[in-house]
Amino acid sequence: MTAANTGAAAAGALLQQLALELAFTEPSAAVSATIGELVARIDAACAAAPEPIRRAVAAARGWLAGDAAQGTLASATVVALGEWQPWMVGATLAWERGQPQPALPAAWEAAAPRPAPATVAPLDVKVLPEGIDDEMIDIFCAESQDLLQEAERGLLALEQDPADTASIATVFRVFHTFKGNAGMLKLVVLQGLAHELESVLDAARAGRLRLGRESIDVILAGTDVLRRCVTESLAQLAGRDRGRSIPLPVPEVIAAARALLHDGAKPPASATAAAPATAPAPVAPVPAASTEGAAPPAAPASPVAASAPVAPPPPSAPPASPATAPVAAQPGSGTVRVDTRKLDGLVDLVGELVVAQSLVTQSPELTGIGSSQLSRSLAQLRGITSDLQRTAMSLRMVPVGATFRRMARLVRDLSVELAKQIELELVGEETELDRTLVEVLADPLVHMIRNSADHGIETPEARVAAGKPAAGTITLRASHQGGCIVIRVEDDGRGLSAERILTKAVERGLVAPGVTLTREEILDLIFEPGFSTAEQVTGLSGRGVGMDVVRRGLESIRGTVEVESVPGQGTAFTLTVPLTLAIIEGLIVGVGGHRYILPTLSVRESFRPAPQAVVTVMGRGEAIEVRGRLTPLVRLGRLLDAPSPHREPGDGIVILVEAGPERRCLLVDELLGKQEVVIKSLGELFESRTCFAGAAILGDGQVGLILDVTAIVKHKPAAGEAA
Repeated sequence: MTAANTGAAAAGALLQQLALELAFTEPSAAVSATIGELVARIDAACAAAPEPIRRAVAAARGWLAGDAAQGTLASATVVALGEWQPWMVGATLAWERGQPQPALPAAWEAAAPRPAPATVAPLDVKVLPEGIDDEMIDIFCAESQDLLQEAERGLLALEQDPADTASIATVFRVFHTFKGNAGMLKLVVLQGLAHELESVLDAARAGRLRLGRESIDVILAGTDVLRRCVTESLAQLAGRDRGRSIPLPVPEVIAAARALLHDGAKPPASATAAAPATAPAPVAPVPAASTEGAAPPAAPASPVAASAPVAPPPPSAPPASPATAPVAAQPGSGTVRVDTRKLDGLVDLVGELVVAQSLVTQSPELTGIGSSQLSRSLAQLRGITSDLQRTAMSLRMVPVGATFRRMARLVRDLSVELAKQIELELVGEETELDRTLVEVLADPLVHMIRNSADHGIETPEARVAAGKPAAGTITLRASHQGGCIVIRVEDDGRGLSAERILTKAVERGLVAPGVTLTREEILDLIFEPGFSTAEQVTGLSGRGVGMDVVRRGLESIRGTVEVESVPGQGTAFTLTVPLTLAIIEGLIVGVGGHRYILPTLSVRESFRPAPQAVVTVMGRGEAIEVRGRLTPLVRLGRLLDAPSPHREPGDGIVILVEAGPERRCLLVDELLGKQEVVIKSLGELFESRTCFAGAAILGDGQVGLILDVTAIVKHKPAAGEAA
């Protein structure tokens, strides 16, 4: 069957449905969403029709556009549609058979030219509908966040492969579910916008529209509008300016979506720019809300936008409830949404239980009883507590892949804005990290990716001239190393020029002229506040704000960031985040009469060194040869201001620890055992003591300080200070 036969047959079937609808339509009745949709679908089916049919369809859309502004069907429109429908039946039949077209009535000729879409004013949308229970709104917004995230992933996949029918079907189902959920809560604006986006995807699913950059831009713009609505609802439900309305470019997006369906015309540039490329919002465990519009977003200022009513027809299937997942759950599995405050409370209680269990099992009164039955019971208590602890901690752990995938949209928008070809590669998505770390890491990742895209990746022409592929690559890697979470942001761009960085630093007064710095120290200057190598200020860079935010954000959780770069080959940023709010297994050591805790994941081995194994490196302090490798020695007594009675390393115990690629030998007085401890925050009093990651209550009820191995490894003794 030819394209003409297919289009004519589809139009004929739709015209029969329109005849039935018109038979029950009275003049001055409310504008029917079904009539508007049928005419729009006829328009799409006749995309390749002869000119008379196209002009006749344009005339019908013009009549409906004029009536949509008034909200009712005029008598003249009903009469005109009654004449238009049989004429269209004859014209489509002639089109299908290859016969000459009937003459177009003169009255329709005058109405046929369709004006170009005009800029439509934003629609004021009232957030939080009245009369709807807050709990229902909370469920709706929580579901909506997942749906919109899934839609964005699918759209980015479609941009790479527009013919991926599975992705088209997935995104279509997302908007269908969203529309049903919004309809249940009488959120007219959200329901109407979701319906228009669903119609575009339905046309792509049926083969009537081929998705490309412009159409995906429109759908992403609509997704951003829906997300902004949900985000604002979350904030208002939490008590911020509850009840206020916000302007949203809903009519523009609807006009652009309909333009795609009508004739494949290029959508208005303002519509695709309705939601500019912005950083993905960090995951925030806040309550939810919802959105309600006072009126459907049909804008009379735009004939295309108002050519069909916004309110969608009743869905053919029952609307999905907010609790309905877009993918069917496997038998025996399921997901339960829990308030994060309850989850944090559970983890805190489990932590206290671990402490209480240690107090009981290490109580001198019990250990002196010598009862085998009591020993078995205490062993069982330890086992149950450990299992409960692992389960509770796993509730806090989330894969880093969710955070990584949110960066895909950022890279996509940056590549368009910068006119560069940039691909994002994800490695280690299954790596799990604490939920609290996700919130902190989102912002630094955004700044580093923007930095790599703007300063690192070259233009396609420059890359080809340098012998590189036209498309640059940004890679996100995640892994667990030495009890820390390590995330690397790598790009294969131009790299960093140490000479240029030093010159800019001197110009900005960050470095005194004539000072000699190592390459590592020069590269570290990019994290200074106010530093930028950009020649001019743009929307992305030039103000020196960004990389200093990265460092501050990581330092707030006692993390570190390092930069490596090879000119012409690329740059890599390494983020190392230590364990923070967690239950860990610690090695308890004694130093100068005090007890400290080392995370066992950072400990490689312990030994008593032979005197000949200890050497002194001129100007670098002491070191110990461990398995053929000289490793710097750190006397913890000196570092922590806890004088040790042992003067020679051979009199104490040396513990080999590592943080990333770096290793250190820590000299302690004695090993006191292992214990699972709960990390507690130290507060502002210890902010200047970077060697401590927190505190914990030991088995006897006393407090022990947890050592930050990363900070100890990075510690550089002051002039004249021994390590």
